[in-house]
Amino acid sequence: MHKEPFSKSNENIYIIDEWTSSLHNLVAGITTKNEGNSLGAYSSQNMGLHVGDQIEHVIKNRTKLSNILDFPLEHWVGAEQTHGNNIKVVSEVDKGNGVTNYKESIKDTDGFITSESGILLTMCYADCVPIYYLDRSSKKIGVAHAGWKGTVSEIAVKMVQMFEHTGSLLKDIEVVIGPSICGQCYVVDDRVVDKVKKILEVQTEKPYNLIKEGQYHLDLKQLNQLVLRQYGLATQQIKISELCSSCEEKVFFSHRRDKGTTGRMLSFIGLKE
Repeated sequence: MHKEPFSKSNENIYIIDEWTSSLHNLVAGITTKNEGNSLGAYSSQNMGLHVGDQIEHVIKNRTKLSNILDFPLEHWVGAEQTHGNNIKVVSEVDKGNGVTNYKESIKDTDGFITSESGILLTMCYADCVPIYYLDRSSKKIGVAHAGWKGTVSEIAVKMVQMFEHTGSLLKDIEVVIGPSICGQCYVVDDRVVDKVKKILEVQTEKPYNLIKEGQYHLDLKQLNQLVLRQYGLATQQIKISELCSSCEEKVFFSHRRDKGTTGRMLSFIGLKE
C-alpha cells in the first residue's frame, strides 16, 4: 500500500513525515496557500517574490514560516528559477540570497544541494514538481524544481549525479517527489511528449496517454520517478506524493487552474545547527 510521504503539520505547511520524525534536526516540506497575508489572486500565503504580489505581504508570509520552522530568514537561500537544470552547491556564503529581495536570488538555478547545517534551501512552485533529496550517511540534502522543461532535461538525475560527485553513494540517496499537478490535470501537446519519449529509453511504463489527436495527459511525478529508476535508483528509494496542486483547490496554488495569475508555494529543506 502506497503511503503518502507528506502530512499536514498545520494549515500553513505539509511536512515529509518519515524524514523529519527520524532526523530531529531536519525540516522538510512545502507550504500551502492558506493562513497568510496576501490578497486577491495571491490569497493568502503567497511565497513568491516575483509574481506581482506586494513584497511586504510576501516577506510577512516568509517571516511567519521562519517562526513556525524556527529557521531564521537570514539563513534561507532562494533562486531565480528558469526551468533549466542548473544546480548550485550552497554554502554559508550564500545565506540570505533571494529571501527578501528577488534580485538577489541565486541566478539561473533550479536545484540546490548542501551538506552544511544552518541553511534552509527553498524553491517556489505552482504546479511544477518539487523533488527532495537526502543522504543520511553524509548529512547531505537537496531540492529541485522540475516543470516539464526541467524534467525532460533530467534535473532529477543531474541532482543524483551531483550527490555522487560530492561523495554520496547511489544506494544511500533517498528521494521524495512532492505535491504538484497530477496526470489528469496536466494536458500537453506532441512537442512535449516527443521530448518525453526521447529520455525514456526502454521503459515499458508510459507516464502519458493520448486524449485526442495531439493532446495527452502527462504525469510529471511518474516521469521523474521513471527517469530516476532508469538511472539506477531502486523503487523503494523514491517516494511520491499523491497530492495534486490543481485538484486540491483549497490547499494549493495552481498556475494551470488559476490561469496564470496566482501565488507560489515554497518547498523547504534544511538541517538545523
